[in-house]
Amino acid sequence: MAEPLLRVDRLVRRFEGIVATDNVSLVVPRGELHAIIGPNGAGKTTLISQLTGQLAPHSGSIYLAGRDITRLPAYRRSALGLARSFQVTSLLLDFTAADNVALAAQAHDGHSFRFFRNARMEEGLRKTAQAALQRVGLADRANTLVSKLSHGEQRELELAVALATRPQILLLDEPMAGLGVTESARMVKLLQELRKEVTIVLVEHDIEAVFALADRISVLVLGRVIASGTPSDIRQNEEVQRAYLGDQHVVTRQRNPDSEALRPR
Repeated sequence: MAEPLLRVDRLVRRFEGIVATDNVSLVVPRGELHAIIGPNGAGKTTLISQLTGQLAPHSGSIYLAGRDITRLPAYRRSALGLARSFQVTSLLLDFTAADNVALAAQAHDGHSFRFFRNARMEEGLRKTAQAALQRVGLADRANTLVSKLSHGEQRELELAVALATRPQILLLDEPMAGLGVTESARMVKLLQELRKEVTIVLVEHDIEAVFALADRISVLVLGRVIASGTPSDIRQNEEVQRAYLGDQHVVTRQRNPDSEALRPR
């Protein structure tokens, strides 16, 4: 069996006695879009932060393409091809869209000490930035200040910033947070295209989007993975319905051309 691109073995992280991730194990093959869902406080963002190196686990291991990266700092993981988007935007609002992407590419190439140089003057960085912006549909917004972009465009720009680092795997933390119906549909379409090129781990509350996109889904509740499988497996799992949606909800299934999702009402 081929080595998975990402493997997580029994990851534990505590905060003052609270177990945020409780022996979490995941396997993400290359080319898969693996979604992680769960109620608020389940430990999803804590898990992503451990994968990227922002938080150190108390125990357990993380492997990227067979290499143990558990103790590597975030910048070393980025150099190995791991990129993250955040639940709350982390863009430089007073820089242009192209500047944000070019600066990310510059830092990734090992020149973080030149962070405040005018990256747009370097031809290679300009080309990298333009290609990434083109990929997410923002080529015509390259010279627009980030503060002037819509919320949906800022979310797309975050993907361009991540893509500029030439990742093997994208860790996306709530990319559809705060998006309207039209913007969410555009983001789903973009992720459907990107999944053909890069492995994706997606943390998302939009269940309809998750079921439209995911190859496999892991359900995190109180820091534990209670189920992991195909969308069909998860949809039919009674423990998931009880723990994630709650006993007080009536679970229904809705079909549309793009997805079938569990929806509470």
